[in-house]
Amino acid sequence: MIKISNYINGKLIGPKKGKYLESYNPAKGQVYAKVPDSDAVDVDRAYKAAARAFPSWSKTSANERAQILTNIADHILADLEKLAKAESIDNGKPVALAKKVDIPRSAANFRFFAQAITQFASQAHEMTDGINYTLRQPLGVVGTISPWNLPLYLFTWKIAPALAAGNCVVAKPSEVTPMTAFLLSRICIKAGLPKGVLNIVHGDGLKVGAQMTKHPGIKAISFTGSTRVGKEIAKVAAPMFKKISLEMGGKNPNIIFADCNYDKMLNTTVRSSFSNQGQICLCGSRLLIERSIYDKFKRDFVKRVKSLKVGPPERRNTDIGAVVSQAHYEKVLSYIKLAKKEGGRIRAGGKAVFPRGYKGGWYIEPTIIEGLDPYCRTNQEEIFGPVVTLIPFDTEEEALEYANATDYGLSCSVWTENISRANRIAKHIDAGIVWINTWMLRDLRTPFGGVKNSGVGREGGFEALRFFTEAKNVCIQF
Repeated sequence: MIKISNYINGKLIGPKKGKYLESYNPAKGQVYAKVPDSDAVDVDRAYKAAARAFPSWSKTSANERAQILTNIADHILADLEKLAKAESIDNGKPVALAKKVDIPRSAANFRFFAQAITQFASQAHEMTDGINYTLRQPLGVVGTISPWNLPLYLFTWKIAPALAAGNCVVAKPSEVTPMTAFLLSRICIKAGLPKGVLNIVHGDGLKVGAQMTKHPGIKAISFTGSTRVGKEIAKVAAPMFKKISLEMGGKNPNIIFADCNYDKMLNTTVRSSFSNQGQICLCGSRLLIERSIYDKFKRDFVKRVKSLKVGPPERRNTDIGAVVSQAHYEKVLSYIKLAKKEGGRIRAGGKAVFPRGYKGGWYIEPTIIEGLDPYCRTNQEEIFGPVVTLIPFDTEEEALEYANATDYGLSCSVWTENISRANRIAKHIDAGIVWINTWMLRDLRTPFGGVKNSGVGREGGFEALRFFTEAKNVCIQF
């Protein structure tokens, strides 16, 4: 049994009250670690350590901060195998996916912002009788709250720009997937990060996340997670005039026109539907297909999806691992049941899977459903699992109407060789991210975030550095 520690003031320590939560291996449905059940006392300890470290860290040169972040990136890559295995055990995703995507991207987050802070420039505005220049100064102590679906990937996505900009951080990883954040604590010690600059407090949302949000000394909250929790954070943080960045749910459309590059589209759509068991906020869960190719697409897509292998994450031939928890497993299965009640027809999957030797694990077949009304609950509510729906359309206007018919607006993929149509769709779609003839092609310089119930603010590139700094105008008269 592994006992995880908080990382406060440069040391690995237990929760003040000595209480722990159980952490499960989704592949087996068994407890394998103890996680600190931290509370307001631990959050305040972390804040005080960060506040003490802030004056020195904020005065550290951008180049020195960049070097330390680069050291962290190097250590992450050096521990690639260990981190990938830990991420898989913690989350249920295939080890191969963690090795290829999650851990390299975590290192890239640190490396990118190490470079970006050295290029982060302010503005100057000359007048006839004077000049204005803008200072971008760190906020102080900031809070980050990250989710369970891409544990280290999204944890570092928030921490790296905050540290690069000169802030000190109190960070909360998901209590469901705490292991790689714990291993990052050890990496930060080895990489020479000064004590108190980053503090990692484990625990549940009510005892840790909520306490971070209402702590008067924490100047900003960067959150990724459910829309429900995001609303609660906004209710508390807004009256305190804290800066907030909320990256929340999605119900993303994948719009497929008949003139697309069919083979490329099919290959990518399988991936965009079921990567990480569909537990990525950017997965396309509503497939809108032009009617003239609907039957062909359905036949080919069902065949490809039925060939995907569901099984233990450590096996090399596994395509679909376990979903993250029993509660989430039951939620996803309940939506499949709901879809049937709403008149949906299951064309692939639809059931739990019990691999030999892993019968306690939480596995669900990749599921394809057709015949549902575009406005039914299954097509409106975020499932966040290996479930997609097929919806035919006749015209571009109809496709846009269906695509924009939810309360979410995170991302969209559009498949067409008609460049004018692609640009029209991109302009009128309610989404913060639009991919044309691709999916998950990411440039870390670009703004990332959604509209409507999918989010407030933007992450990535200089947008993240602007969020974690305050602008101050200085005016000098000649």
